Parts: sequence; C-alpha cells; structure tokens
Amino acid sequence: MTAVSEEPILAVQGVSKRFGAVQALSDVELDVHAGEVVALVGDNGAGKSTIIKVIAGVGPADSGEIRWEGRPVTIASPSAAQELGIATVYQDLALCDNLDVVGNLFLGRELRRFGLLDEVAMEKRARDLLRTLSIRIPSVRIPVASLSGGQRQTVAISRSLLGEPRIVILDEPTAALGVEQTAQVLDLVERLRDQGLGVILISHNMVDVMAVADRVAVLRLGRNNGCFDVGRTTQEEIIAAITGASDNVVTRRRARTDRPAGLPWEERPGQDDRPGEGTDG
Repeated sequence: MTAVSEEPILAVQGVSKRFGAVQALSDVELDVHAGEVVALVGDNGAGKSTIIKVIAGVGPADSGEIRWEGRPVTIASPSAAQELGIATVYQDLALCDNLDVVGNLFLGRELRRFGLLDEVAMEKRARDLLRTLSIRIPSVRIPVASLSGGQRQTVAISRSLLGEPRIVILDEPTAALGVEQTAQVLDLVERLRDQGLGVILISHNMVDVMAVADRVAVLRLGRNNGCFDVGRTTQEEIIAAITGASDNVVTRRRARTDRPAGLPWEERPGQDDRPGEGTDG
C-alpha cells in the first residue's frame, strides 16, 4: 500500500449549498490524500451527490472553500475539474454499447495523425492502460455491449484515467454487480490506491466499504456526522452515524444478537429482559 501523504491533495472546507428552501449541505468538510481510499456514505438525501457535484464542477457551492494541494481553487465546470486532476465515474457509466473498448476509452479525446484517427496508437495505449491496471478483457476491440457489468465498470474507470488524474471519484461502482464482478471492481480500486491516486468511493454497501476504504466520511442531513478510520472502528458504529442512532442503541442491539443460544435465562446476559418478570402481565 502506498504511504499516505501528510498534506491532502483535495480539501473541502466549510462548503454549503442550498436549493431553494432546501439546505442540501451545511459546512461540510472532506479531505483526500494521495494513496488513500475515502468512502463517502450516508442515507438517501444525506448530501453525497451534492458534494460530489461541487467537487466535480457540476454545481458550485454557495459558500466554503476547496483547496488543491494546499492552495484555494475554483472549480466552475467539469472541464475545470478534469484539468485540475479530478476524474468522476458516475453510476450510469455513460458507455456507448455500439463502440468497442478502444472507442469508448478515447471517445471525445481521439488520437489523430495527419488529420486521421490513429487507431494503432489508440489500441496500443488502451492495451497498455488495461495491462497496467491488471484488467482482463477478451479484446480491446470487443463491443462494450458484450462485456459483463464488472468489465463495463472497469472500462469506465480506465477511461477516467486517460487524463492522468490525481483524484478519482467513483459513484456506486459495485451497484447491481454479482459477487465475482464486485471483487473485480474492488481489486481495481485497491490498484488505484497502490498507484498513489486518491479515491473517493460513494457506496451503500458497507461490506465493500470496509473491504477497501482507509477512512469513512459520514454525511447526515447535509452535515458531517463523523469520520472513521476503518482499522479502528466497526460497521455498527458507522451505521449508527449514518442513521443517527445513539451508541446505546447500537450496544443494546449487539448485546441481543450476541446472546448465547440454548442457555437458561439466568445464565444469559440481559436477564432483566426475561419474559414475565417485572411486568403486571
């Protein structure tokens, strides 16, 4: 694993965003270092999509600051984000099924020679890129429509790397994928980290989050509600932050689920909960 740098590449500081009467974000903080996977989690409506759009240049914040390598920057458009070094892979992938892998990788940024498409150069670069990321695809000339969900996701992620970004944002990259396809995508996320990139992973799947993330940033109702080091926390603590549940609720639930089966009530933890005692009925 690549050592995490001391200064973050990207630092979001005190960002707020309102849509009419709805306060979507309130003083949100988020930072990402090189060689680090930060999972961004929260319930529907927590503000995940809004903060990602702010970072990706789709919708500027009303207030707050974004710093890139320590200096304040303005990200007024998606092209400005890309020029800065931020790549975003949205959930819909935006792939063209009628094009092959090479055509999708270079869509909108085709290589030309003497005014003509340089198919040889594009194919070579596509092969080199996929080989570097250890992505297994039958052929770079196979139509994207014939690829599995996991392979399509890896193609979309690979396309985002052609601009040599330093931060990659992945929006629900394992949604609707099977077990094997999910494993392929998570392996790719780890390889991005190992190559020194910062990764922001938006996911509802806590198993995936705990498997690859270094830190988990929780948003709740448009505000920060905790940032957890994966090596020092539990899935229950993160879920409690997402839902707003108290530690006592989580602790009591854990005690119930951990209660040994088959023991008399006197020998089980929480024996005051025995049915028929302490009640009028």
